[in-house]
Amino acid sequence: MSKDATPPPPLSRIARELPASGIRRFFDIAAQMEDVISLGVGEPDFATPWGVREAAIHSLKQGQTTYTSNYGDLHLRQHIARHLDEMYGVHYRGADEILITVGVSEGMDLAMRAILDPGDEVIVPEPCYVSYKACVGLAGGVPVGIETRAQDQFRVSVAQIEAATTPRTKAILLGYPSNPTGATMPREMLQEIADYARRRNLYLISDEIYDRLTYDGPHTCVAALPGARERTILLNGFSKAYAMTGWRIGYACAPVEVLTAMMKIHSYTILCAPIMGQKAALEAIKNAEPSVRDMVGQYNQRRRLIVDGLNKIGLDCHMPQGAFYAFPSIKRTGLTAEEFAERLLFEEHVAVVPGAAFGRGGESHIRCSYATGLDKIQEALRRMGRFVEKVAAEKRAAGRTVQAA
Repeated sequence: MSKDATPPPPLSRIARELPASGIRRFFDIAAQMEDVISLGVGEPDFATPWGVREAAIHSLKQGQTTYTSNYGDLHLRQHIARHLDEMYGVHYRGADEILITVGVSEGMDLAMRAILDPGDEVIVPEPCYVSYKACVGLAGGVPVGIETRAQDQFRVSVAQIEAATTPRTKAILLGYPSNPTGATMPREMLQEIADYARRRNLYLISDEIYDRLTYDGPHTCVAALPGARERTILLNGFSKAYAMTGWRIGYACAPVEVLTAMMKIHSYTILCAPIMGQKAALEAIKNAEPSVRDMVGQYNQRRRLIVDGLNKIGLDCHMPQGAFYAFPSIKRTGLTAEEFAERLLFEEHVAVVPGAAFGRGGESHIRCSYATGLDKIQEALRRMGRFVEKVAAEKRAAGRTVQAA
């Protein structure tokens, strides 16, 4: 810009104040290094099942490269409705109560923009996925965080929600199984929250992208709870259970009035999800169940290995009951989560994510994804153990120096 040019107007306040994702920085650094074992990426290391890929290839060969309905492919929506009915006993009409989105991320954005007016508040249990509070803010709402703790298995209580409720509260956002903690919620606790939302006339927004990745009991679908369906926006997709992260196919289910509002926004901003991805998703939900069961079995094996290993090297870690993340405490090391993650990356070439990136309650934790092979997890644990011993030795040496002084 020349010195005589007039600078452009400022960016929007929301865009200026929106924090950058706390996850990406470590990924960017790790990508420039060699011999890095990444426990940071929340992405299955499995390839999408071959039959699913083949369905997309076939759709291309058949010249299926057009738009679909704004709502998405009708056959896919009908199969999603059947799947939810069979899995959880919750009934949605494929025609007008299910919307195919570009991943759960778009579904979350649409949900917030459909229900929030400026200044409306959304209660968000933390630690939580990094986009939750951002989506609330981008829609003009105000996220109200509730801190959950390891001693409570990172579960939020109705008492905490009630204490955070104000006259401006519009919705409660739930994300279980949880990214980053791996926490799940018992059915009775979710029912208490649903009953509270009904009494206070609040929306429930339930991100259930990890619903199939549970290990110690069945998943509870929030919309299937008595009295919950009429106020619930259910979000889910194909990324995690079917190893289809890059396909970007999610879906939203809601009562017709809410779903129609979401669809209108979707039709102006996205139009429709890519047809090839929708054809692949249709094949996945029809025929990929054996692959899902196999992947969940392997995640369960990795879960036990990494949690046992983290506890053995002195990083206290609860057993996650869902998703594919361990969330150990690094408090004993005396380092902050940022310091721990940065030093671990540069000194031992292991990438993890500082827990503070996920909000309150995560400051003394790191997120470790076990969506990687057993051999890599074992090697990562060996390197992490060496690093923890090194930090402990530094603390001892510093203590002796202080005593000597």
